[in-house]
Amino acid sequence: MISSEDLRFFNVLAQSASLAEAARKMDVTPPAVTQRLQALEARIGIRLIDRSGRRMVLTDEGDLVASHGTIVAEAMEALSEALANRKKAVSGHLRIAAPHGFGRLHVAPVVDAFAKAHPGVTVTLDLADHPGAHLVESSDVIVHIGPPGAQNQIVTTLAPNRRILCASPDYLASASPIQSPSDLLRHRCLVVRENDEDVTLWRFVHASREPETVRIRPTMCTNDGAVVRDWAVTGQGVAMRSEWNVAADLAAGRLKRVLASWEVPAADVVAMLGTRFGRSARATAFLAMLRQSLAPPPWRRRIAR
Repeated sequence: MISSEDLRFFNVLAQSASLAEAARKMDVTPPAVTQRLQALEARIGIRLIDRSGRRMVLTDEGDLVASHGTIVAEAMEALSEALANRKKAVSGHLRIAAPHGFGRLHVAPVVDAFAKAHPGVTVTLDLADHPGAHLVESSDVIVHIGPPGAQNQIVTTLAPNRRILCASPDYLASASPIQSPSDLLRHRCLVVRENDEDVTLWRFVHASREPETVRIRPTMCTNDGAVVRDWAVTGQGVAMRSEWNVAADLAAGRLKRVLASWEVPAADVVAMLGTRFGRSARATAFLAMLRQSLAPPPWRRRIAR
């Protein structure tokens, strides 16, 4: 017979690249993991993992045990979630994903406060370059900046966030004037490459003029928004950044707005919600605390207009 504890143990093994990794996750020694696996295989009379190579490979029977273990684990979590919601208890494990920069500055402090306010909750905060819809199945709350993913995704807006064209005063003083979007074709442009987005096509709208679209030629690019912001501050060229990211630099004069009368598409801060077991009490409580921390948006108090 295989117990629920056996299934939990084997799930950790199935999600690990090696016995050593599994041992670290379970906070035990590798020999202890090996002995427990051998005892489990001996008890059921079936080999579950092929350990002949450098990496662990599940046998067909191991795949079967792992799949059933996942079903049982999710069913147990769903039951616990349902019972907690019946009594409106804020408990259980909360999984949050957020972008690196925004997550460190605006999400992590709220997670800290939330954990102190609700000691019955455990939290995992995953910071990624571009957290998106692909994390929905494994997260309760995904903080995302910009247009959300699939149209059927559950999304709630947390705070407004414009994107701003900016450059350092030194760069603007030494470069040719930028009076219309087309002038950017003669300038050094800095871009962040994100997913499959066409980051070289910059769109502009004006209150009294026709919209303009410019295909810029990037001088420097990276997949890290903080790096682009740093390049702009040091005078490397013109960048399009979220206002939350450059508000302090604009207020301090390290950066200046470019084409201030033109607007580019906004990138609001939104939360995409996991749908595994419905909206949990802990996710609802965390969203309320996060939304409160962003109202009014901290960056709106810093931008020099």
